[in-house]
Amino acid sequence: MTEATDPAAVEPVVFIIDDDEAVRDALAALIEVAGLSARTFASALEFLHRYGPEQPGCVVADLRMPFMDGLELQEELSRRGISLPLIIITAHGEVSSAVTALRAGAVDFLEKPFDDEVFLRRVHEALQRDINQRRDRSAAACALAKLSRLSPRERDVAGLMVEGYANKAIANRLGIGVRTVETHRANILSKLDIRTVPELLRLWMASSG
Repeated sequence: MTEATDPAAVEPVVFIIDDDEAVRDALAALIEVAGLSARTFASALEFLHRYGPEQPGCVVADLRMPFMDGLELQEELSRRGISLPLIIITAHGEVSSAVTALRAGAVDFLEKPFDDEVFLRRVHEALQRDINQRRDRSAAACALAKLSRLSPRERDVAGLMVEGYANKAIANRLGIGVRTVETHRANILSKLDIRTVPELLRLWMASSG
């Protein structure tokens, strides 16, 4: 099995979605001057059609767009399980829309015209959030793959181990002998290629994401 790619090793992209070409071009130029990569889209539907979930980055989307606006895009990304961090921009200061976007997890809601430095800070925050989320998901997937090596009974024993139960208490809880618990314990550590319960605890916690 090949080793998972470090999310930070793949160049992130700032996806700019706005039906105003001048705004798209200006934001793309600003982002590229800051040393980042940008791709522009005239509509949310165009972005959804062309985006691949393996590409890290973040989304900068206008609030008011035809066919699908920024909030509807946010809902559609969530429905599809795409967790790209989102920054909503708008020329119309709508408090209710801002509250809705932020409650749904948007990085920020910026009213045009906004300060370039503030905008770039939010973009960097969004990109870092995406890296962190992808690393967490990768760690969870690796941990789950390791734990899948355990038999159902070994998982039962491992679960009680991470809760701090001693061998005798585990035996009583599961209705098995202490020697059997000791055997399961040794098999668990061997299969997971670890040596201590704290290592098992870290693996167990990582698997829950």
